Amino acid sequence: MADLVEVAMLVFELIWTLIKMNAENIRCIYRTFVPLEPKDIHGEITLITGAGHGMGREMALRFAKLGAIVVCVDINAKGNEETVQAIKDDGGKAHRYECDVTDRAAVFSLAEKITKEVGEVTILVNNAGIMPSKPILEWTEQKIRSTIDVNITANLWMIQAFLPAMKKRNHGHIVAMSSMAGLMGCKNLVPYCGTKYAVRGIMEALENELHDESDGKSNIKFTTICPYMVNTGLCKVPRIRFQNLMKMVEPGEAADMIIDAVRRDKNEVTLPNSMHYGNRFLIRLISPSAARITNKFFGVAVEPHD
Repeated sequence: MADLVEVAMLVFELIWTLIKMNAENIRCIYRTFVPLEPKDIHGEITLITGAGHGMGREMALRFAKLGAIVVCVDINAKGNEETVQAIKDDGGKAHRYECDVTDRAAVFSLAEKITKEVGEVTILVNNAGIMPSKPILEWTEQKIRSTIDVNITANLWMIQAFLPAMKKRNHGHIVAMSSMAGLMGCKNLVPYCGTKYAVRGIMEALENELHDESDGKSNIKFTTICPYMVNTGLCKVPRIRFQNLMKMVEPGEAADMIIDAVRRDKNEVTLPNSMHYGNRFLIRLISPSAARITNKFFGVAVEPHD
């Protein structure tokens, strides 16, 4: 009798799990077509790494326009100061800090200083990244290590430094820059692709960890960004077969899409958004060999560069 009750309970649990899974899938499909209204980020203390140029600068300018208090972090003092000055000239609020985000001690010291001088960070944008491009056997040890340190390790140090305050308040948003190269491997970018796959894994695991810890009550949001080629200078020698169909995304356009994704609490977005469906329904469903054939047809690649 006890065995029958146990089996019945297990069957009931399975049925209830399937119902919840389908309900969540329906909710996600609904939100694809009817997204949440953009949330107000006025007064949110928003830290952006790599704020001295490219998408980092464009995001900083847009967050400030929406009333956020922007904390600009970059290893390049000149570029960082230019970003802060541009925000202030436009009437926004910004603070400047120089830091090597691959240095754990420096990151924790930075977190302490920002908390004292500005306040507790509520939106963390891990944007800093590098993108060397060479065949794998031409990557030096130093290039591999620096790519891993900037693109992966720095994300972990920033999360460890700024997540505790978010957990204490049960309020916050963490944004990470993955890539379309974190969804499909590309030649000349083997270590880089590995780092961008890792970023997606870190974000997914972290979200699951906080969800389990809080029994689903965590109010900390996560957004992973997967850009196609963005015209920031990072992708120095792109090769695109269909120029009009798959042109490079401009930094300002990319920043607009990222800010919108953050304000609508989107979990993962591609830039441009149209590539989301190719990612979800094509790349992840077809075989690796078929994906390679598709990639060859579109002819998108990055030629070797330093």
